[in-house]
This record gives sequence, structure tokens and C-alpha cells, in this order.
Amino acid sequence: MRRVFVDPEAPQSDAIQEAATWIRRGGVTAIPTDTLYGLAANPFDTNAVARVFQVKGRLPDQALPLIASDLAQVARHIAPLSPTAERLITRFWPGPLTLLLHAPATLASRVTAGTGRVGVRVPADAVARCVCAAVGHPITATSANLSGEPATADPDVVERTLGPALDFLLDAGTATGGAPSTIVDVSDGDAEPVLIRSGAIPWEEIRQWLQQRG
Repeated sequence: MRRVFVDPEAPQSDAIQEAATWIRRGGVTAIPTDTLYGLAANPFDTNAVARVFQVKGRLPDQALPLIASDLAQVARHIAPLSPTAERLITRFWPGPLTLLLHAPATLASRVTAGTGRVGVRVPADAVARCVCAAVGHPITATSANLSGEPATADPDVVERTLGPALDFLLDAGTATGGAPSTIVDVSDGDAEPVLIRSGAIPWEEIRQWLQQRG
């Protein structure tokens, strides 16, 4: 595994491009996000997705979340956004809010775990967004840990536990940590959003925002 340091405030383009190159070639890369370190791979590449499951020892019935560089990347590569989704994005992206959307047929089937839906967000982390932009489409961002073990914000822990199975580690120092993203299902544009997982953003705050903007 190759490990390269990147400045979290002003990411060096060569480090970002190297991470993106590994991902485009089907590799599995560990990158920082605004919460914890995640495993980044190409979600449109069946073999790359299979490697993520292998690295983590992840069960096949567990879907993989995605991150993107911006709203436009999500709309272009994942799904059109409903007015409700756009209202949530206006307030909570970039940030720890994952929106559950209908998955495009181009995604590797294991990404959705057979649900036909995929979770995606734009993280409040410059490094992660730059990697997505360099790749040219959303990437996976499941936590960089063995399934059943605690997720980590420490790149040293990532290397110690997963290093031999990874191609590349983009080291931006210790990530912010904290609660995982809140997951909200907005896949039915005509229905009320549904809380799937509590997380960093309180559900009541999300509901209040929608009521204010409705």
C-alpha cells in the first residue's frame, strides 16, 4: 500500500490525482471525510465494489454509501433531485446528511444490496470533494474498518488494520470524527422524507427546515 500526505486545507493536486487514478483503475483507496476515514472505489465497477466488500469483510446485504463533489455530480450520475431533496441540499450540503435516492442501472448491483436505492451526500471535507471531482463521478465512502469493528478517524489505524488490502491511503491527518451521517429517504419525491438512520444532524432539525421551506 502506498501512503501519501495531503494538506486538509489546501489539498495538493498531485496527491488528489494519484488517489483518483487508483480509483479509476479499479483500486480501493482510503480517504478522509468530514466524519471518519472511508474506503473509496468506483461504484460503477463491479470488480472494484467486490474488492471493497472483501477488504471490509462486509455482508452482501449491506449497501455502500456514496459521496460526491457537488449537487451537479449527483444529478448527473445518480438521479434527478426532487424539490424536497433540493431543499435539504440547500441547507445541509456539504455536510453529514445522506439522501437515499433511486439508484441508476449503471451502478454495480452490490452497491445497493438489492434495494434499488443508494445513499449519497456531499461531505464538508475539501479532500474528499476534490477526489470526487478528480474521479469525475461519485465514489464509495463506507467506513475504513473491518465490519463489526469501530470506524476510525485515524489514518494510522486504517493502515494497521487494512493496509495490506489497500492500494492507496490519502493521509490528511486525524479526521473530525463524531457521529455518522443522518440518512433520509427521499427516493419518493411525492412522499414525506423518511428517517432511515439517526446521526450527526438531528431529525427534528431536518423536519423543522422542511416545514419552514415548504
